[in-house]
Amino acid sequence: MSDAPAGSGHQSPTAPLALPARPELTGGRPVGVLLVHGYTGSPASMRPWAQALADRGYAVEVPLLPGHGTRWQDLNRVSWTEWYAEAEAAFDRLHQSCDAVVVGGLSMGGSVALRLAEEHGDQVAGVVLVNPFVSSTRKELVALPVLKHVVPSLRGVVNDIKKPGQDEHGYQRLPLKGLAAVTEMWKVVVPELGRVTQPLLYFRSTDDHVIDPSSSPTVLTGVGSADVDERLLDNSYHVATLDHDAERIFEESAEFIARVTT
Repeated sequence: MSDAPAGSGHQSPTAPLALPARPELTGGRPVGVLLVHGYTGSPASMRPWAQALADRGYAVEVPLLPGHGTRWQDLNRVSWTEWYAEAEAAFDRLHQSCDAVVVGGLSMGGSVALRLAEEHGDQVAGVVLVNPFVSSTRKELVALPVLKHVVPSLRGVVNDIKKPGQDEHGYQRLPLKGLAAVTEMWKVVVPELGRVTQPLLYFRSTDDHVIDPSSSPTVLTGVGSADVDERLLDNSYHVATLDHDAERIFEESAEFIARVTT
C-alpha cells in the first residue's frame, strides 16, 4: 500500500483513496477498513469518514466503483459484478496487509459490503452500514426492465444532505440501466443474507429522501448475525457520512471496529 493517500493534494475528490495503517495506534496490530460509496456517488462521500478512521490508526481503502467519477452515461455500461470486483480487490489488498478487516458501505455500497461478508466469511471481522440500499417498495421499479431500454436516465438523487455546503460529487442524472444492475445485485445478495454472521452496526437516517425504509427490516431480519445494532440518525438525510450526524458515525464506528478486531 502506498505511503501517500490516493486522491490527496490537488487530485479530484472522486479519486480512490488509500491510507496506510498505523499499528502503534491500534494495539500493535494493523487493522484495515474498506468503505464503499453509493450508486451515482463517489469516494468524496466517504473521505471524511476514511480520514477519521485513518487518524485512529486504521488502514482505509475507498475504491472508485466502475462507471462512477466520470460521466453518468458510463453507469449504463457496467454490471454490479464489476462494482463488486473492484471492492473485492481493495478488500484483498487490506486482507494481505492487515491482521483484521472491517467492511462498510453507504447506500448501494452497503449491498457490496454485505456481499463481501457473505463471500469472505471470517476474513471479515465486522460490517458497518449507513443507509444501505438493498430493497425498495417503489412500484416504478417494476417497470425498470422495460423502461431502461427507452429512457437512459431520470433526474438524479445526488446530495440528499441536510447540512449546508456539502457535496458528494455524484451524478445529477440517475442512469436506469445502472439502476437495474443495482436491483440485479439484490437478487443475489438478499437471499444469502443468512450467510452474514459477522457483528453488524447499522446506521439509519429517520429522514431519508432517497431510499424507503424497507432496507432496514430486509437486512436486520435477514442476516445471521447474533451481534446486530441499529442506531437511528435524527439529524441527517441519506448521505449521512457528510451530514450533521457524521461525527457520531465516525466515533461510534471506530468504537465498533476496535471492539470486533481485538
